[in-house]
Amino acid sequence: MNSRRNISKRLGPSVWLALVCVSAFAVAETEVSRVAARVDAHYDHLHTLQANFPETYTGAGISRSESGTLWLKRPGRMRWEYRQPREKLFLSDGSTAWFYVPGEKQARKTAVKKLEDLRSPLAYLLGRTKLQKEFTGLSVAQDVSPEAPGDVVLRGVPRRMGSIDQVLMEVTPDGRFVRILVAQDDGSTTDFRFVNEQENVPIPDQRFHFSPPPGVETVEAGQLDQ
Repeated sequence: MNSRRNISKRLGPSVWLALVCVSAFAVAETEVSRVAARVDAHYDHLHTLQANFPETYTGAGISRSESGTLWLKRPGRMRWEYRQPREKLFLSDGSTAWFYVPGEKQARKTAVKKLEDLRSPLAYLLGRTKLQKEFTGLSVAQDVSPEAPGDVVLRGVPRRMGSIDQVLMEVTPDGRFVRILVAQDDGSTTDFRFVNEQENVPIPDQRFHFSPPPGVETVEAGQLDQ
């Protein structure tokens, strides 16, 4: 203890504080890298993933809850099949994305490279990308409590989504995402939860293909709204 005091006196309070801050930053960086590596290790070995999801949107004075099933398949394929409170479909075959509500007269279509949709980054969970490369400012959200003991909440901004203010991701000790909350710059939030996950189950490629039903018009769109 005396040696610490002597060092503090020699360095001066401002220098000592700077060293403490640098040390805390190094510890935080190590924790982020450790959690991100755990996520990468978990998802890099997966070829498919199936999960049920509840989704809650809050914004502009309204709140909307929906649920359904998500399928992911490497590379970059996904299918969000909503069942409650109404059926609708969002899917991508890796190059083209579709959004369709059964009974409507139009199906919206866009190229994945032009897509800005809150669900689209999740397709990269089964890619070979690294979490720290997908998000800028990735950090441990010390001010956000995880919902389960042992989980860690990460905060970051997706590099490819200009309308997003931040993303909070709750990660389990084995590197799984159980919750992803997306906060947009307009103040709205979309909260995804993932339950009943099944990994590396057989999923036919046909599940990620979409052909508009007879009489349904295809509309080219830059953004596929919910």
